[in-house]
Amino acid sequence: MNKYDIHVHTAETSPCGKVDAIDVVKLYKEAGYAGIVITDHYYKGFFDRSTGGNWQMKIEDYLKGYKKALKEGASIGLNVLLGMEIRFNDNPNDYLVYGIDEEFLRDNPELYNLTLGEFRNFISNASYMSNKNILIFQAHPYRQGQTIEEPELLDGIEAYNGNPRHNSQNDLAYNFAIENQLRMISGSDFHQVVDLARGGIIIKDSIANIKELVKILKENDIIDLIRAENKESI
Repeated sequence: MNKYDIHVHTAETSPCGKVDAIDVVKLYKEAGYAGIVITDHYYKGFFDRSTGGNWQMKIEDYLKGYKKALKEGASIGLNVLLGMEIRFNDNPNDYLVYGIDEEFLRDNPELYNLTLGEFRNFISNASYMSNKNILIFQAHPYRQGQTIEEPELLDGIEAYNGNPRHNSQNDLAYNFAIENQLRMISGSDFHQVVDLARGGIIIKDSIANIKELVKILKENDIIDLIRAENKESI
């Protein structure tokens, strides 16, 4: 069985992150995980503060944490994949996006200027996306300040969020996913060492890349969701 934490932040990119990417990778390797998805925060404020002079430079700045983690993961044997946690300008909700790659981020600037509905339409209809498979999961939808989205705009829900500094009301998220027949994921929402291994998914087979993980998520082929209270499934 293979454990993956699919909600992880790095200090290099996420302002709220407190652990450098290299140390993140080492910690998860020691914790017995097969891999992680780097889901650093993608929002207007980050790119406004970036010292990059153009979009390509800004994206390179955004990818710093992921690239350091990727290199370290290859060195010590932890699978590091790219995702993002995007926040659109029109509201404070956060969405975990899986299936993107560096090319997608470079070719499509300022995605935060879209709404969730516009982003959904873009990844569903654009001819550019014909060879891609991108999924949207709303992160911690019942945390204070967040509002649950229309189910038809989502591929799934983060039914369990392990961050210990927030009350994410995971029971409500879980029930919403059940009632609306949405896919469910779990993530640690890692920012600090104390957040280590507080969530994630368990899958049967080892995977090589983000496309294979997306296939598992899309087909709802997760064996268990990890929960921090007892490190067992929900």
